[in-house]
Amino acid sequence: MKKILLSLLISGLLMPTVSAAPTASPNSAAEVSVEAPPAITDPAAPPQISAAAYLVKDLQSGTVLAQSDADKPVNPASLVKMMTAYLVFQALENGALKTDQKLTVSTQGHAAAGSRMFLSPQTPASVDDLLKGMIVQSANDAALTLAEAVGQGSVETFVAQMNQTAQRLGMVHTRFANPTGIGNDNQSSAADLSLLAAALIRDFPQHYPLFSIKSFKYNHIEQPNRNLLLFRDPNVDGLKTGYSESSGYHLAASSKRNGRRIVSVLIGAESTEERAAESGKLLNWALQAFDTAKLYPAGQSLSQIKVYKGSSNTVNIGFLNDAYITVPHDSTGGGSIKPILETEQPVLAPIEKGSVLGKIKIVQNGKTVAEQNVVALESVPEAGWFGRIWDSIVLWFQSLFGNS
Repeated sequence: MKKILLSLLISGLLMPTVSAAPTASPNSAAEVSVEAPPAITDPAAPPQISAAAYLVKDLQSGTVLAQSDADKPVNPASLVKMMTAYLVFQALENGALKTDQKLTVSTQGHAAAGSRMFLSPQTPASVDDLLKGMIVQSANDAALTLAEAVGQGSVETFVAQMNQTAQRLGMVHTRFANPTGIGNDNQSSAADLSLLAAALIRDFPQHYPLFSIKSFKYNHIEQPNRNLLLFRDPNVDGLKTGYSESSGYHLAASSKRNGRRIVSVLIGAESTEERAAESGKLLNWALQAFDTAKLYPAGQSLSQIKVYKGSSNTVNIGFLNDAYITVPHDSTGGGSIKPILETEQPVLAPIEKGSVLGKIKIVQNGKTVAEQNVVALESVPEAGWFGRIWDSIVLWFQSLFGNS
């Protein structure tokens, strides 16, 4: 019920406030008077976490709720296998691999150190079994076998694909050296790994349930998933553990409760027990201290803004996907919240659909407590020669007199 009430509050509060097109000067902000809603106060501080670095975020709104040294370069160890899984899922979706396809472990894969599913060169294994071995058992022989298949026989080619995908996902602190996480040559950060975890959940929902499997048996050997939270919290359904002697124990975890999806990445705990306990603290705090509600549905026009040199004089702005907002739970007192629509001016054609043209901010007592970018809901091509010249003259006069 509280989630529904919060959704109604936010939609009732914000939707009427952006009906007028903002046409003010650059960095203009539109604020409309509303009846004072229940106020937002600062949430309880995050719990004390024993780890070298961590980050916890709400995936629906994309809001980072707490972090510590989240951009610090770290050795991700077997969390690297999340990217290996991402590329294998991608290959399954584009038809380059099939789940029932049989693959034979190479000499390099068979000799892999560390965790293994004990593949035999004499017995090909299905892609489905290899994925389960890599994800559930953290098997390095499975990771290398899958990497060679996707890389058309070359692990180096696969690693190049890993780094290209990391760049596309915005993982700016990441450099992959192999598909297993063995050694100290791989580099990432808690923030980057949270982007990868979110991408797995968002892009491959049909394959993501593999991360919730609690144990897997292959070659008559059953091994449990090392993610202890899968056995302790029914809301946790992934993702991956990692360990290296140099960087300690890691856990990327995800919890879905009451329709909300929370992801945490914890780096550098001192034991398997500590990484599970500390990750559980982060997930539970995020779910209890905050609420997430839909701000606007996809495609709804929030406002129109002025366009210069375009075939149209205005463009509708809003969100291409459902927009969510995360705010502190059970807020009382401390001042009212105000929605503010900010847009950049002047806006010049051509404009591509999805271009960021401003943002909605939720402000309390002068402090921004949440915000979401707003984008163009349609493309606006350039006007003809006369229209461009005319608007250039208009903009020149505006620059002289300071008017919009």
